[in-house]
Amino acid sequence: MATVNLTKDTFETTILENDVVLVDFWADWCGPCKMFAPTYEAVSEKYPDIVFAKVDTEVEQELAGYFQIRSIPTLMAFKEKIGVFSQPGALPEDTLVDLIGQIEGLDMDAVRQEIASTSGAHDHEDHEHAHADHGE
Repeated sequence: MATVNLTKDTFETTILENDVVLVDFWADWCGPCKMFAPTYEAVSEKYPDIVFAKVDTEVEQELAGYFQIRSIPTLMAFKEKIGVFSQPGALPEDTLVDLIGQIEGLDMDAVRQEIASTSGAHDHEDHEHAHADHGE
């Protein structure tokens, strides 16, 4: 599968409707972005079940701002609608392939549990604090 360009109008539906989505944040003036593009495109051909998306940060400044993209290229990965990877810098092909293997091997139930326990801990602390104030 070739790469697809995402806009603020297509970004969310692409993440929601696909199991694994990689997103390359890039710009036309960025040398490392241009060097990474053929690698990204070539690897996309090996993984037809993964969406290899690109976001032009010059055109889609709102998306770049939302994800706090500070340097490009930045590669992000989403699995089952959850952001599981974000790192600036152009990756060599073997590193990109290794990363995809790691993403495919992620136990998303464990990831969701970790997210729930992290947010649950804050809720629990707030509840205890509120309870203490209420009782005194």
